[in-house]
Amino acid sequence: MEPAIAIVPMGLGHLRQVLDLGYEAFDTTTKPYTSWSLTSVAEHLDSASRSCWVAVDSDRVVGFVLGSMEFELREDWAYVEWIAVSPDMQGHGIAGRLMTACCDTLFHSGARRIVTDVENHNTASAALMRRNGFTEGTTVTLFVRPNPAESGASDDDQVALPPGTKRDLIRKGRIAGEGGRNRTPRGPAGVGTE
Repeated sequence: MEPAIAIVPMGLGHLRQVLDLGYEAFDTTTKPYTSWSLTSVAEHLDSASRSCWVAVDSDRVVGFVLGSMEFELREDWAYVEWIAVSPDMQGHGIAGRLMTACCDTLFHSGARRIVTDVENHNTASAALMRRNGFTEGTTVTLFVRPNPAESGASDDDQVALPPGTKRDLIRKGRIAGEGGRNRTPRGPAGVGTE
């Protein structure tokens, strides 16, 4: 039997569970998840132009999406920044329902376009976005050159950005993560894992 999952606007009462699910879904030790934090979630809740939704099974948050009408300097473009579904609840169409609620709200708020990004190796996320009407746009590749004088430097080193840096750089158009405004799931709980 399919679970009875309600898609409801996110409120303060959901904050702790959303934060915890994000920490479960996103590997915060590697780029680009270094900016997942209470501040990341609170910024969305504090935005007047937010579109934040949770999937609730009884009193348990099993998924969320955080979007807003804030993308670069375009007042008519919206941005879906974060989405995750609990690993044990994937495959039930929850991410698609969350995307529909989020996008419908953003279009109703005046968005002409909605932008999101997916890490170039995250094929499940890319498939979710395509199923929800997104098409590929501009791709930016982050090139990294390690200092050869540093011991242990290699081409395989991950670049870790301080919290908040990634978002600022993306909004300024300096980076778009690896292949877009990316999310790399630690396991099957990241963006678009349905």
